[in-house]
Amino acid sequence: MKRQIDMLNGPLLGKMLMFALPIAASSILQQLFNSVDVAVVGKFSSPQALAAVGSNGSLINLMINLFVGISIGANVVISRCVGKHDDEGIKRAVSTAIGVSLVSGALLLLFGVSMARVILEAMDTPSDVIDLSVLYLRVYFLGMPAIMLFNFSSSILRSVGDTRRPLYCLAAGGVVNVVVNLVLVIFFHLDVLGVAVGTVIGNIVAATLVLRILGREAEPFRLQWSGVRFFRKELSHMLSIGVPAGVQSMVFSFANVFIQATINSYGAMAVAGSAAALNYEHYCYFVIAAFGSAATTFTGQNYGAKQGARCRVIFRHAMWLSVLGCGLLNVLFVWQERWAIGLFSSNAEVLDFAFVRMETVLLWQWIACSYEISSASLRGLGYSSLPALLTIVGTCVLRLCWIYFYCPYHPDFQSLMIVYPISWILTGAMVVTAHQIVFRKKLIG
Repeated sequence: MKRQIDMLNGPLLGKMLMFALPIAASSILQQLFNSVDVAVVGKFSSPQALAAVGSNGSLINLMINLFVGISIGANVVISRCVGKHDDEGIKRAVSTAIGVSLVSGALLLLFGVSMARVILEAMDTPSDVIDLSVLYLRVYFLGMPAIMLFNFSSSILRSVGDTRRPLYCLAAGGVVNVVVNLVLVIFFHLDVLGVAVGTVIGNIVAATLVLRILGREAEPFRLQWSGVRFFRKELSHMLSIGVPAGVQSMVFSFANVFIQATINSYGAMAVAGSAAALNYEHYCYFVIAAFGSAATTFTGQNYGAKQGARCRVIFRHAMWLSVLGCGLLNVLFVWQERWAIGLFSSNAEVLDFAFVRMETVLLWQWIACSYEISSASLRGLGYSSLPALLTIVGTCVLRLCWIYFYCPYHPDFQSLMIVYPISWILTGAMVVTAHQIVFRKKLIG
């Protein structure tokens, strides 16, 4: 219980930092291990292997984000029960969350393994890359049950402010991932297969550790496998909050899959360069997502406890902390872009494509804080469908229109990349406005 954070009383800034920083570290660590995958094949194999491993990110996110969103719903449901001191509700929500993770992991495994080639062919993956991409994707999805169990179990612990132990579990799994990668690629020359197997093993280790923690946790958070089943009320609440949150994330990934398909048309060097630069966008995004998670959890508890004034303070703190953190990283990585991309490849053409993406996209990523934090705050209040709908318009529709109506007349790589900051500005303006209207209605009216 010492690991819990009292979100309902006292100053908020320090507690939000204490909550968010381990989440950011967890996500950055997870991405760092993925970056090791990319770097290992980039340095010890071919640009085609680099493209195969690095270009699957948007497709993987598209396929798992719905269920990751439902884990956010579990976080909100448990947070509200904590605010209301409803121990029985917490027990039912924990049981339901683990049940959902098992089902979602199995579904993703079956879908990913069976549909990998069909989807990659539909994305026009280059012919010299597609076989390696299919291999990586199929092996990666064998570990999907472990990924889902880790995400849902971590959301249970985070609902009471315990963000450190999921970080420790992820760190242990990541070290295993890196060691297995290096051994299989350098000594056994398994290249793409080696890094895929390392990722699966690392995810299994992380999931096993966090499940052991839940199994030893104090009531009402303890996981008892014999009692895992679905409770209708808790499942309904998780889905009502989590599905729109997942759809919102899927919308981004859906649009990015089409952008990735367009990038594929530039050839393997463009795919490799974009994949290398994308790693740094992930690092910066995780800072935003961490403070978004803090906004959702803190808002959920305080709204459950009917403390509306604190919800407003939570939103302001989360917004400015995310802008500051993301913005500083954006500038740092672009400033050191030659060193940053040099970690992945020394090919001159790969470097050129990577620099274009970093200077056009990464430098302006802090703008995304506007809709990410606003959406997270709305989810804490129970409004999840509204930001999802606005995101569909501001991101998916705009990016698809850009690809099909603008890019054919402006076929250079930078013209494709500029759609990112444009869509962030439009989506941010809409979601921030919606957030202010809802806050007035829920916290004043």
